[in-house]
Amino acid sequence: MIDFGIITGFDWGKGNERKNLDSHKVAQFEAEELFFNQPLIVTDDQAHSTLEPRWHALGVTDGGRFLHVTFTLRQNYTKIRVISARGMSRRERQIYEKQKP
Repeated sequence: MIDFGIITGFDWGKGNERKNLDSHKVAQFEAEELFFNQPLIVTDDQAHSTLEPRWHALGVTDGGRFLHVTFTLRQNYTKIRVISARGMSRRERQIYEKQKP
């Protein structure tokens, strides 16, 4: 599993930052906020982890927006690199709601 205690920040690709905003209306800061709020559900993305490990995260922004973020880790697993960020689907929201205390 991921040790979020050693994460020092985010590593944004030039294309992904703009792509998420244009395609899914998710700003960079929103995708980052997700990782600081609870609950945060993280699962392996085995289907797309052929070149490097990838994960899916379900979480909520400070503004209460429910997001699905696909990411990988870079720089010796200390930086989160967001690959894709979008609003949760109905099914993902149901899964997320079941995890709330």
